[in-house]
Amino acid sequence: MRTIDQLVLDENNIAFNPVVGNSYQLNDIAKEILISLRHHKSKDEIIEELSEKYDVSKEDLFIDVSDFMSKLKIYGLI
Repeated sequence: MRTIDQLVLDENNIAFNPVVGNSYQLNDIAKEILISLRHHKSKDEIIEELSEKYDVSKEDLFIDVSDFMSKLKIYGLI
């Protein structure tokens, strides 16, 4: 099982990793990205969905999603 799949998400946008006891505070969009990744969506699919939902350019979303995914890698979540 992937580490990202083990995270417990709550209504306050807290992601808790019960295996190691770490908690992560997320904003609404970060939580959406995390959920999309758990559903095995690609970066391009996530960017497309977010660009349809929010008034943000795909270029800006590419940077933001890439940055967030890099942080998830650093924390060993993906």
